[in-house]
Amino acid sequence: MPASAFSSERRRYLEEKYGLDASELNLLLDDIRAFSDETAEDFIRRRHGELQREGLRNEAIYRRLAAEANAGRFKCPSLSLRQVRRIIYG
Repeated sequence: MPASAFSSERRRYLEEKYGLDASELNLLLDDIRAFSDETAEDFIRRRHGELQREGLRNEAIYRRLAAEANAGRFKCPSLSLRQVRRIIYG
């Protein structure tokens, strides 16, 4: 749901409740939407790059990604390390 989908009354309420101006509220709502729209596959690919940039090696990354993806954020069966690798490399 885009930030503009909220009524002006609801937007005013959120701005006042959380001390945000209109542009800050738009950024927050856009971030929440992007977070909730991310699929397990998109998450795994994105996090793989982040963890590689942190200097982690792939075997450690696969275990961490499987644990993070299986922590309940996504409505999918638990992923094995092999499934994680296949999502990343096809």
